[in-house]
Amino acid sequence: MENNTGWQLLDVRRIWNEAPHNAFTDLLRYRDQWWCVFREAEHHLTQDGTLRVLRSPDGKHWESAALLSWDIADLRDGKLSVCPDGRLMINGGAALHDRSTHSHISVVFFSDTGEDWSPPQAVGEPNFWIWKMAWAADAVYGIAYRCGGDPRTLRLYRSENGVDFTQLAANLPDEANPTEAALHFDANQTAWCLLRRNHGTGLLGRANAPYTDWQWQNTGTPLGGPAILRLPDGQLIGACRLVNETVRTSLVELDSTNGTLKEALTLPSGGDTSYPGLVWHDGQLWISYYSSHEGQSAIYLARAIVGRIS
Repeated sequence: MENNTGWQLLDVRRIWNEAPHNAFTDLLRYRDQWWCVFREAEHHLTQDGTLRVLRSPDGKHWESAALLSWDIADLRDGKLSVCPDGRLMINGGAALHDRSTHSHISVVFFSDTGEDWSPPQAVGEPNFWIWKMAWAADAVYGIAYRCGGDPRTLRLYRSENGVDFTQLAANLPDEANPTEAALHFDANQTAWCLLRRNHGTGLLGRANAPYTDWQWQNTGTPLGGPAILRLPDGQLIGACRLVNETVRTSLVELDSTNGTLKEALTLPSGGDTSYPGLVWHDGQLWISYYSSHEGQSAIYLARAIVGRIS
């Protein structure tokens, strides 16, 4: 599959569909293996979510490495990263069963092997979900959105150990119900954010250290479940759910000058879909995502290249 941007889909395969509902992925290359995390549950909105961790030596043959659960919460939207000390880290959201004091909390797990994980640890402020954490130098950052209540505000948090977080900035966009904020630091330690807004079009954000002053541009396109990555050649890309004409998960090119978004490659997808993970490896873009276009909501892995790369 190819389109006029020059991106070409090399292959796509379904890598997991053992739960009734498999969704909300992230992808990482770690110690010469592929790692994928996602939520397993009965349904998109049920309260029985666990986080499944898969590993693969080649992206073709996958096995389960771990299943993370918390008896007090529905675990959602696990995101993978590597700590400065070499440990794997998963951050996610916990939708609590007992909502008498608050409904959500951010949660982290750590592992030296990818098989044995620390118990779930609540971090950050109650009802502020730190959605996609990313490391820059010796600290991890994440933009959180308020769950429940109004206004739906955003806050930026920072931690040196992945456990003790302090609020770094609160002057982030709060119009049009902002929610999922995918955060990425490029080779120059510039922070980039692709932000979903439930009642508006997505935003592209940028900040330099110490990341307290952000500039935001409107992509002009509604989007969901975002991921963002800057390629070695400087191209800023993302992946997300697009909803105009049909519902689908697509790779998009982002213009860092004016913030506009251009669909670059439509992945085989439809229905309940999105929440991709992006990794650039050996001149190829690897993309995890989920979709129900074949009936059951399942996890997929795609590989793509762009024509200007030999």
